[in-house]
Amino acid sequence: MAKTYFEVLKRASSFLKELGKDDYAPYYLLFERKGWNKTDWLLHMKDEIPDVEEAQIHADLNSLQQDYPPQYLLGYSEFYGHRFVVSEDTLIPRPETEELVEYCLNENLQNKLTVVDVGTGTGAIAISLKLARPDWQITAVDLSKEALAVAAQNSEALAASIELVLGDGLAPVLNKEIDILISNPPYISLTEWQLMDQSVKKYEPKQALFAEDDGLAIYKQLVKEAANCLKPAGKIYFEIGFQQGAAVKALIQEKFPNKQVRVEKDLSGNDRMVIAE
Repeated sequence: MAKTYFEVLKRASSFLKELGKDDYAPYYLLFERKGWNKTDWLLHMKDEIPDVEEAQIHADLNSLQQDYPPQYLLGYSEFYGHRFVVSEDTLIPRPETEELVEYCLNENLQNKLTVVDVGTGTGAIAISLKLARPDWQITAVDLSKEALAVAAQNSEALAASIELVLGDGLAPVLNKEIDILISNPPYISLTEWQLMDQSVKKYEPKQALFAEDDGLAIYKQLVKEAANCLKPAGKIYFEIGFQQGAAVKALIQEKFPNKQVRVEKDLSGNDRMVIAE
């Protein structure tokens, strides 16, 4: 008997809900693959589903019940209006990081600035900045060769000319004088492991997530290194964990006593960014 999109998706969604998983994920995957919006869904939900698409939903379901991220199944994720290739070698870009990009762009309208993005991963921050400010000279640094390969793929696909550098923190660019240091570094404490989503714990790269010293180790490293390459009027934009605002602010203020340092909240009301200028 012929099945409709509605029947197959409802069954898949209910199955995941019973397991305590994200029951919207099957809809998200179908809409992305079909290029559908909610209006398209209303128009086609009672259509007969082709066998090949039903088989794809069942394959997705096998992965989703094992907490495999939908973005990895698709091979891409949307960020700041652009589509970025993602893989298990990179974190999946988050909406909170879009807010970091927004602050950086809104507060820096100059045409020619030298910017370094540390821990670039997919290149989402660096590429988004470059597309919005073509005259900025942007260097993206990462410890992972595999992540840099993904960033290079995204840079080419989105026609964003950035410099990609393999290295640890600011060490590869200490010969530069930079206007902006921006980073969404690993900041999760190892003690927070139990609080993480299963999909993150199982599949996203640990090197890009966790840091020693209660999650502050990379901030300490970057602030120390920034003292050697950040211009006197240079700015720092860090994404942080929601409990790290005061600690990261103090780290920057100690090394840069003449800068104004502030903590900004994300759209959910959590401390999410520390900005120094």
